Amino acid sequence: MILLSLFDASQFFQWFIENANYLFVFLFMVVESSFIPFPSEVVVPPAAYLACTNTGVGSDMNIVMVVVMATLGALCGAFINYFLSMWVGRPIVYAFADSKFGHACLIDRAKVDKAEAYFDKHGAVSTFIGRLIPAIRQLISIPAGLSKMNIGVFAIFTTLGALVWNIVLASLGYWLSLHVSPSELFDKVEQYNSYLTYAGYGLLVICIIYICWNAFRKRETASKDGNKDN
Repeated sequence: MILLSLFDASQFFQWFIENANYLFVFLFMVVESSFIPFPSEVVVPPAAYLACTNTGVGSDMNIVMVVVMATLGALCGAFINYFLSMWVGRPIVYAFADSKFGHACLIDRAKVDKAEAYFDKHGAVSTFIGRLIPAIRQLISIPAGLSKMNIGVFAIFTTLGALVWNIVLASLGYWLSLHVSPSELFDKVEQYNSYLTYAGYGLLVICIIYICWNAFRKRETASKDGNKDN
């Protein structure tokens, strides 16, 4: 699991287990989706776990609402990056990426370049696919803001991508609720964190295959129409 430089992830995890509610799910996912380095794996899985086991302070939560609040938080955090990038422009974004504070937030010029290149290559749909890719998930909103992408389209694709990822995280919490005790939860989430990454890459592959197949089908249709005209 990615450990934050600001605090010990295991301590936060324990604190969250003892204080979890919908508001905290929303707020911490806003942080996770903005430029501040924060792993969603320490928020959604334990919240889903508590919702499914009906134990602790989060016993009144529902796993569906956990996903909904996490997705709304992710969308709000993405809007922060989107509007900041749109208002301050590329020079300021890259100056931030080159700064010590930017590096403390785990952002550097290479990562921003990677996010921009990915956005340029895949267009609007990259805001959906990018939400599923580690290291790009939080940054994909930056090139969207720099390019002044239509905000409605941005919101739709971001929401869908965040929803898929949060369902994956909540599913992990649900599965762990059937097999582990609260005292084992952090270690198990840490253990399966790599699997979450693989799941994200797996979803990415599926999406890319679909996009390529759809583009090939349109090309074939256009080719057939062109032959008929001749």
